[in-house]
Amino acid sequence: MTSEYMLQSQAVEAAYGQSKILWGVDLNVKKGSVTTIMGRNGVGKTTFLKTVMGLLKTANGEITYQGQVLNKLLPHKRARLGIGYVPQGREIIPKLTVYENIRLGLESTKEKTIPEEEIYDLFPILKEFRKRLGGNLSGGQQQQLAIARAITGRPGLLLLDEPTEGIQPSISQEIAQILVRLKEEKNISILLVEQKTDFALPITDHYYFFSRGKVVHESKATDITAEEINKFNSI
Repeated sequence: MTSEYMLQSQAVEAAYGQSKILWGVDLNVKKGSVTTIMGRNGVGKTTFLKTVMGLLKTANGEITYQGQVLNKLLPHKRARLGIGYVPQGREIIPKLTVYENIRLGLESTKEKTIPEEEIYDLFPILKEFRKRLGGNLSGGQQQQLAIARAITGRPGLLLLDEPTEGIQPSISQEIAQILVRLKEEKNISILLVEQKTDFALPITDHYYFFSRGKVVHESKATDITAEEINKFNSI
């Protein structure tokens, strides 16, 4: 395993019961980069993130984070190593305040205090709504809250599952800008699952395209056009 990579998967397979979803996925995330997984619904993108996070067991193959094998580690131990996760649907706690939701991000990390000024610099709206219940936020605000919660423990790698789903374009643009800042200012590597080319295009460094649980194409962002992205995204 080489030191330039934050995350590496080799021949990773995973299944739900007897139904195999991932069929030998090889994927690398370089340090300080945004790597985007694209593809139709049901091709294994979310399953791959869950497998990286330990929410689904690796049936075969190997996943390493900064050279350390993850396969047998429970999710909370992977979080303590420095992996943050924002699942599809956000999963914030609606009956807790914004501040209380953010504080939950400390539960599975070694950090003891919330970097509030850093969080509110990235997400000014959350400072304004600090005492508001999470369930009373808009979808875009909840997505920002979910990302804020995930970076509270200062992860080295952030897994994001379709952050623009159900969110208006203007908020999606704000989230894209936040992801760039996380990469450039906080040196957080990002593994993003996304279907919208217009969101992924300005922020992605490397693409992987999934189909039927396999990587069918990969490319540096500089070596692929928007038209080619759309083609591989619809396989």
